[in-house]
Amino acid sequence: MTHSAVRLAAIRDTPLDIDEVVKALDDDSSGGLTLFVGRVRDHDGGKGVTGLTYDAHPSALQRLEDVCARVAEEFGVNAVAAVHRVGDLGIGDVAVVVAAASGHRGEAFTASRALIDTLKAEVPIWKHQRFADGTEEWVGAP
Repeated sequence: MTHSAVRLAAIRDTPLDIDEVVKALDDDSSGGLTLFVGRVRDHDGGKGVTGLTYDAHPSALQRLEDVCARVAEEFGVNAVAAVHRVGDLGIGDVAVVVAAASGHRGEAFTASRALIDTLKAEVPIWKHQRFADGTEEWVGAP
């Protein structure tokens, strides 16, 4: 990891463990820990979603680590974590977990929001959605 506050940054093809993320941020100096869990929903853009696949560019993990380090530095939090899943996911599966821990809740909330927003904007992970009507689309692909 590039920054001591980055406690966990990973891209995995196995189910994500929310408890692992929370435990990675455990420390006695943090009074607030915020957690965002992104799940596969059953709809998008007015269409029913039947499932999806996430693919990651080979540089995605390094980019994720860089994003985590930048967010930790910018918001001065004690710890951050981000884990994204790749591969085939079904409705309700956990796709991404991000968290931030800080002395106070405000910084933790702000950093968590920045972490998920920056991850989605900058880390090269692409979503291939399959719809109930037989169509499909790529989201976020170049």
